[in-house]
Amino acid sequence: MLKIACHPIYKHSLPEGHRFPMEKYELLPKQLLHEGTCTPENFFEPKTAGGEDVLRVHTRDYFQKLKDLKIDARASRKTGFPLSKGLVEREFIIAGGTIKAAELALQYGIAMNIAGGTHHAYSGHGEAFCLLNDQAIAARYLQHNKLAEKILMVDLDVHQGNGTAKIFEEDPSVFTFSMHGRNNYPFKKEKSNLDIDLPDGTKDDEYLSVLKDTLPGLLEKQKPDFIFYLSGVDILHTDKLGKLGCTIEGCRERDRFVLQVCHDLKIPVQVSMGGGYSPDIKIIIEAHANTYRLAQNIYF
Repeated sequence: MLKIACHPIYKHSLPEGHRFPMEKYELLPKQLLHEGTCTPENFFEPKTAGGEDVLRVHTRDYFQKLKDLKIDARASRKTGFPLSKGLVEREFIIAGGTIKAAELALQYGIAMNIAGGTHHAYSGHGEAFCLLNDQAIAARYLQHNKLAEKILMVDLDVHQGNGTAKIFEEDPSVFTFSMHGRNNYPFKKEKSNLDIDLPDGTKDDEYLSVLKDTLPGLLEKQKPDFIFYLSGVDILHTDKLGKLGCTIEGCRERDRFVLQVCHDLKIPVQVSMGGGYSPDIKIIIEAHANTYRLAQNIYF
């Protein structure tokens, strides 16, 4: 059965007019239930990530400042969110959801988190809507508990996974692959193990050609025993924070290809949603919903 981490806290209240579409975390599960892609049994409410799990990735100083709400104003502004107890609790529960989904992926082949993909969070600070790096935390959890050894991060959000790249830059057991927009945030990129930067306006054919030419060879060479997939839908041409030219159909084919390859090679995969900032919320929901429809069709 497809298992999906979902929690009411994911939809965090933000000031009116804020550009982050928090409502998607409420609307997406409703859509999946309404259309019959999922039933209530597919969803589980995650628990908060334990301190020891978070501290395998984040510094003790940053961890404590988050817990005590003592992030200074400048560092808080860098995250794009007003700091609050509820926000911090949300971040720890998102990380807990990705940890549990990673465990469930070992059982079912795939598991997902409605939120997450917080790849801009570094060990010692957050930025760009990311405070804790959920997939990095879950990767370290799997390794610590001897559930996986060689891990591959497949980050297809339109923005480079700079925090993830930096966290694992000295660690050969975690291979970071990021395919992103060249002229987009972060404007100072970190060095992933493999970065593919795409020019503005890249359309479906070119995007999919590059991906299909890259991923199978990467899997053959690296032979990971677990994959974390960040399936951001900000590659769409409608996205106000992305600069690529992909369609909903192209985004769907991207997800189909990645999930089919993981399925065929029997490599467990945990999927976190990542970004999506199209002005029309219906487009964001449809693009994200496709990922779940594909997971159901391919795996179950």
